[in-house]
Amino acid sequence: MSQLKTRQLLIDIARLQFAKRGFDGTTMNDIAEASGKGRRTLYTYFKSKDEIYEAVINGELQRISSTFLAVARKQLSPLDKLVELIFAHLSLMKEAVERNGYLRAEFFRNIWQVESVRKKYDKKEHDIIAKTLEEGVESKIFEIDNINLYTDIIQAAAKGLEVPYIYGRLGSGMNISATRPLVAKILGRVLLRPHY
Repeated sequence: MSQLKTRQLLIDIARLQFAKRGFDGTTMNDIAEASGKGRRTLYTYFKSKDEIYEAVINGELQRISSTFLAVARKQLSPLDKLVELIFAHLSLMKEAVERNGYLRAEFFRNIWQVESVRKKYDKKEHDIIAKTLEEGVESKIFEIDNINLYTDIIQAAAKGLEVPYIYGRLGSGMNISATRPLVAKILGRVLLRPHY
């Protein structure tokens, strides 16, 4: 087995162990035993439980980032694309949290650790939102005087909606599909030129 495949196997096994037992309840021995590779192999790839936990979070964020990029490539109007990006962000975060079982609480309890790993993915997301806003300005659909500030606000709003969305509390339990037109309406009022 190649080194890359072995490393990925260890990350996958660690994710399952963390999902089942949580960060505190999982030991390096648990991961080594479940992988069938032994402690020596595990420590060849990861110096500590924190390091493998970071690799697990990184893997989840990479999955999210790849899907987010696919949404960004869709041929949609800038407003529709922005709404799609926001809901892709929320859905992907929900899926990552639900996919990781017991880690759900860990994701929110260790938010600063998750945030430190998340920075480079947030930068990619920021760039995609900014590009979408630029497309809207260039096509004379959006009226924006400071793209960077609008991007910061939209991204912060999406991140702020993660927990309510994950727990089904967005819009006081409204059906998620019913919230899309409302988000589009809010964004439209903020971004669209007056004649739109």
